[in-house]
Amino acid sequence: MRPECLPPFVPRVVFPQHRVRLLEAGEPLVKVRLSGGGRCNVTHACFEPEQLVQHYPRGSKALRGAFARFQPRDTVAWFAAEGIALKTETDGRMFPVTDRADTIAEGLLRAAAAAGVKIVPRCPVKTVGREGDRFLLQTGQGIQRADRLVLATGGKSHRLATALGHTLVPPVPSLFTFNIPVPALQNLAGIAVPEAMLVLPTQAPKSPQRGPLLVTHWGLSGPATLKLSAWQARTLHGCQYQAPLAVQWLTADPEPLLQIHKSQFPKRAVAATALSPP
Repeated sequence: MRPECLPPFVPRVVFPQHRVRLLEAGEPLVKVRLSGGGRCNVTHACFEPEQLVQHYPRGSKALRGAFARFQPRDTVAWFAAEGIALKTETDGRMFPVTDRADTIAEGLLRAAAAAGVKIVPRCPVKTVGREGDRFLLQTGQGIQRADRLVLATGGKSHRLATALGHTLVPPVPSLFTFNIPVPALQNLAGIAVPEAMLVLPTQAPKSPQRGPLLVTHWGLSGPATLKLSAWQARTLHGCQYQAPLAVQWLTADPEPLLQIHKSQFPKRAVAATALSPP
């Protein structure tokens, strides 16, 4: 079925004949409330599935079909139906107009309650097995049984899927900041660069990543760092997170700018010269 032939997206569906329980190891949506610096980067303003999958380091073939049925445009429409408007920033990231992650978290909780979903907090799933045609779950609050089971695995919890016979590609960390214990860098903590480029010089294609960069007391953070860690997740894991890193702090090719300042200040060191666009 082609995407244009699919039925319109229904923002809210309630199935009174079913009972849905969501087992949460901690408190619901804690990470959502902290994401995006407390603003929650909900989605990205890229509405063509073929283009959207190119921004994913892995799984693009599997995602293409999924995005043909539900993509960022549908996400925006779903939140709009819930009374939550999103806005697009210059880099394509979409946030709630309130700039509050709580807006998203509270909206999701309201939608779950309206759909009849029972959320069980502080209920980690320890083991999963079969009991005839049903699933048997050993949890932190006792045994739970279910006719259907959806696993949202993260971290070490992928073992639940393998216990049911699924084969998984071994996961590795992704979307992380860089710990760079260099005193000269630590002294710059708090400095943000609106557009920088990070490169692992000796690594595979698609290593260069551009975006905002933040210097922290432990190293580097910001979108450029997170993107590089995502695209090179397995490369970094393979070298035990010990690799050279090149940083281009200026957005454009720095050579013309350096030549201009060289002609203006021929006897001054670059470190003593304030470089600014002409």
